[in-house]
Amino acid sequence: MTTARDPQLPDLQASTPTTRLSLTRAGVTRSAKAIRLSHGDSEKLFHAEIRCGVDLDPHHKGVHMSRFEEALNEAIDRIVLGRALLIEELAEAVARQVVQSQGAVRSEVVISASYPVERRTPVTDIATQEMYGLVGIAAANGDVSRRMVGVSAQGMNACPCAQELIRARAESRLAADGFDAGEIERIVASVPIATHNQRARGTLFVGVTEGRIEADDLIAIVEDSMSSQIYELMKRPDEEFVVARAHSRPRFVEDSVREMVRGVIDRYPNLEDDAFIDAHQENFETIHAHDVEAARCGTVAEIRAELMGATGHALVTREEWLRG
Repeated sequence: MTTARDPQLPDLQASTPTTRLSLTRAGVTRSAKAIRLSHGDSEKLFHAEIRCGVDLDPHHKGVHMSRFEEALNEAIDRIVLGRALLIEELAEAVARQVVQSQGAVRSEVVISASYPVERRTPVTDIATQEMYGLVGIAAANGDVSRRMVGVSAQGMNACPCAQELIRARAESRLAADGFDAGEIERIVASVPIATHNQRARGTLFVGVTEGRIEADDLIAIVEDSMSSQIYELMKRPDEEFVVARAHSRPRFVEDSVREMVRGVIDRYPNLEDDAFIDAHQENFETIHAHDVEAARCGTVAEIRAELMGATGHALVTREEWLRG
């Protein structure tokens, strides 16, 4: 329930600021909540952090920060009493509630949660618990709103560049030891070629105006875009499998992002042209002091056109897509 303001107190937030300048965001961040969400065929309780804010015009000194918490609680209470929503649906419900409670033109809400998934290791088939990130983002502008769902997952990449250097070195040494070209080709095809590895974190968002995107599908796409999936608990046969698989699928961070985007297009061939994809990956280097990253975003129409050979078009950003 919204708390009434004491009529005897001045509404400082509605007063004119000393510097009349609009703000692109004013609100609250890291608001911790327990939320019940629909996940797959079940409902689960998640710990989530919520960030929500509104555009602020130059004639208002501030927003009513307490109203953000009231809007969050009211939206969450309605969901507890009714059906559990997807995380992006909850973000949209909160965004609409914030617009109403703040009297704002536009609001944006980000809900981030972590959830465990039980996996089976690839060889020994033992149970292991893996943690994934789940994110819902929504923006409301009057009666119009847009939303997207995102996931983050870890994996590993094997560097193609270093592998080619090691391959060339191995071929040169084998030739010096008297192996002929055919024998060398069979050897390097049979034996995994060493390279340096990078633990990676991929993030993938998809925004749609129609239909539903499954978070588990996006996790599978992210993990498959890397050289190999990783596991928190592994026995030696599992370690051998993961390392061998990664070295048989060397990929740059740029390769992984491209595979994520292509994976969404392949998994959801009927996505509308106005749907939005945002892929990002960061690889944590092992032989450098820096890390590396790559990203791609754009509408499905833009991405499909480029995959068919089109060039020279501007790409829609996440902020632009959410603003509609």
